[in-house]
Formats: sequence, C-alpha cells, structure tokens
Amino acid sequence: MSFAAPAPAPPRGKTGLALLLFAIATAMLAYGTVGLGKKGKLPSGLPVYGAFMLAAFLIAWLVVRRTARRADPVLLPVAALLSGLGFAMISRIQGPQLVVTNIAQSQFTWLMIGLVAFVLTLVVIRDDRQLDALTYTIGLAGIVMLLLPVVPGIGLTINGARLWVRAGPLSFQPAEFGKVLIVIFLASYLSAKRELLSSGVGKFGLPRVKDLGPVILAWGASLAVLFLEKDIGASLLFFGVFVVMLWVATGRPGYLVLGLVLFAIGAVVGYILFSHVQDRVAYWLHALEPAHEQGLGYYQLAQGWFAMASGGLVGTGLGQGAPYLVPLSWNDFIFAAFGEELGFIGCAMLLLMYLVIIGRGLRVAVERTDTFGKLLAAGLTTMVALQTFVIVGGVTRLIPLTGITLPFVSYGGSSLVANFVILALLVRVSGGPWTREPRGPSEPREPRGPREARPAKEPLWISKKKQTAASPGETA
Repeated sequence: MSFAAPAPAPPRGKTGLALLLFAIATAMLAYGTVGLGKKGKLPSGLPVYGAFMLAAFLIAWLVVRRTARRADPVLLPVAALLSGLGFAMISRIQGPQLVVTNIAQSQFTWLMIGLVAFVLTLVVIRDDRQLDALTYTIGLAGIVMLLLPVVPGIGLTINGARLWVRAGPLSFQPAEFGKVLIVIFLASYLSAKRELLSSGVGKFGLPRVKDLGPVILAWGASLAVLFLEKDIGASLLFFGVFVVMLWVATGRPGYLVLGLVLFAIGAVVGYILFSHVQDRVAYWLHALEPAHEQGLGYYQLAQGWFAMASGGLVGTGLGQGAPYLVPLSWNDFIFAAFGEELGFIGCAMLLLMYLVIIGRGLRVAVERTDTFGKLLAAGLTTMVALQTFVIVGGVTRLIPLTGITLPFVSYGGSSLVANFVILALLVRVSGGPWTREPRGPSEPREPRGPREARPAKEPLWISKKKQTAASPGETA
C-alpha cells in the first residue's frame, strides 16, 4: 500500500477557526438561554464555562493545525457545537426533580477529559498506518475490553445491563473503547485480505473459511458477549459496522444481502432466547396502550412521544419545557428533550450536524488512496452514523429502543471520551501523516556547519569501477 505525497496545505486554518468560534458562541448562548428560561437570569457559572470551553477547544484546534494541517476543518467545530448543546440541555434537565443533581458538572469534566484524549490521540498517532502494523494486538485488546464487564468482581449491572467496570472510585464502560479497537482491527485485516475476499472461490465466488475466520471469530465473540451483557444497541452497532466495512473492502453487494440474512436470523434467535429482547419489542409495540402504563419501559417511550409532540414545530424554548418528566432524559432520551424545547426545527438542525460529520467522514474515506485509511475512515463514520440512527430511531419508535447514547450529546463519560477518540482518528486520516511542511523555493536551507560542506559520497557503481581498475597491491 502506498500513501500519496502530501499536497501543499490548503488555507483551512481561518475557516476552521471561524467555525469553531461560532460553535462555542452558540453553545454559550444556549447555556445562557437555559438559565434565563429556568430562573430568569443568566447562570452564575457562564463566564467560567465559556472561558474553559474557549481555551480547551482553541488548544485542540492549535494541535490540529500543528499535527494535521491538511485535516478537514469542519469536524472539530461540529463536534464542539454538538457537545456544547448537549451540555446546555443536560444542565437544563438537572434540577431538584432528579435524584442525580451533579450530572452537568460531571458532563463538563468528561468533556475536558475527552478533549485531552483528542489531543493525545493526534500527538501519539502521527501516522494512521502505525495502527495497521498491530492488527491482532489491537483485535485482542478490543475483545478484552468487551469481556471485562462479565469478569466477576469488577463488572457491574446497571439498569439491567452488565456494561460497567469499577476500578476504585471510577466506573466506566469498556465496550465504548472496545468498539473503536474492533473497527481498527477490521480495517487492518480487511485491507490485508481484500483481494482474497473480493475474488472468492468456487461457483458462487464465496470467500474461503480460513480467510474469514479471524473476522467471524471477533464478530461472534463480541456479539455473544454483548448479548450476555444485554446491550442490544451495541450488538446491532457492531454487526452493522462489520457488514458495511466488509462491503466497502470487497465492493460486492452480496455481502450486504448476506448481512441482512444473518441479521434476520440473529434477531429471531435473540428474541426467542433472551427475555430482555422480548421486553424491548413489547415496549416498542405497546408503548401507548393504557394496560402497560405502569411499566417503566412503556412509560419512558410514551413520555418521550408526549414530550416531542408538545414541542411542535419550534418548541417550548430552552428552559420552558418539562423534559425531566421523561425517565433518563439526560441519557437515552435526550433527543426527546431537544424535541420538546427546540421543536421539529431544532431536531432537524441537530440531525443535520450529524449528517455533516457523516458526509465529511465518507468524503475522507473516498479521498484516501490506501485501503487501510479508506476502511478506517469508513468504519469510524459508519459507527457514528449507525449509533445516531439506532438511538434516534428508538426514541421516535421507528425501531425497538436500545440502550446506547447520542454521540457527543448524551450524558456519559465513556461514550464522550470514545467519540472524541473517533473524531481524532478521523482528523488524522483526513490530514495524513504528521510531517514537516516542505520548504518553498523562496526559503533556501541555511548551512549548519562543516558536516553539510562535505562532498557527497560517490555512487556505488563508480566505487566498484575504481576497485576493478586498481592493481592487486593497491587499495581502492
């Protein structure tokens, strides 16, 4: 595989900075409007919040300009706007009605940690091809991260799902980071086996079992663990990313058909074997029936629908609705909170921001010339797209509800940090390797001393010719 020579850096710095400043100003405006709507005055922490947001994202922007000057200038500003709006809505939901009253402070702390992870990812991974050399190590690490919650003694079960790991006072979801590692593994492995998977063998051109073995093993292990952990959304997410990356690597639509068939089989088997899958389907089908109004799952879906219906076209206004009446409105159902207070127009604008990230990510995948970079960008973008579709589709009852978060917006430290790592990898792939910018013709290199004044070595063929012409007693 070869990577195209880096072109001169386009003038993206001013565009990215202007968009970033606009995103931060909009986030501060949203936070201030929340305070006015709730208490009739600006929040007391607005100056501190604005200063930290501005400083943190400007540092992240400077790191992008230093390490990936040719990177897409829109990715970081859109993520800043989404995370800022998410913090504003979480601070709006927080109040005396909730048992948990420090969610806004916790979310802001995790936002800062996510930006640190963003910067460290860009600084440590100077070339995305570094990851291509660690195929099986990264794959094994991804499976370990998925298996951690089922280990006795450290795994925690919260809200019926065993997704959490506790290490001292800190608890997190390792699957959020495992999904990133699995995407990197699939990109590396599929890029190495691309020709074999594309050509196939036999009458129907099917790939050989030994070529698909490691991929099927990784997918099957993650799917089994996620079923044991009762995380339906992550199961659907991993399977969808696997099928899309396989299709992108081979260019054969037959893999999409095969994926749909396998998904249908897995859905039927999961519904028959697992009671929590049956419960989610029942919530989806009967959420508005009065006979089920006492169940938490039915109540949550019904309240989410009522909240979005009360928002109408333009919403009640930030701080003017009652999104706290929806269970877990700061996490799984934060999209319903936006629907109530910003209305249909606000929800459409929120989805358009995700479309910008998805479109830019797919553009990065198309522009890359090497297979690994193309698959990595496509896989990471597909993960963001499917995660957005699954949670928004669940809240709006398009599909059964799943327990995943809305990227950059929902409350959750593990998810927020993992999404910023995904963003950093997309920035790295779009910007290419971290190399020094080539000097132009008007910038001659200054001599550094006697070492540069030494004559260049003679070519090897000239030295051998002199040795041949020399006498036996001479030393060439």
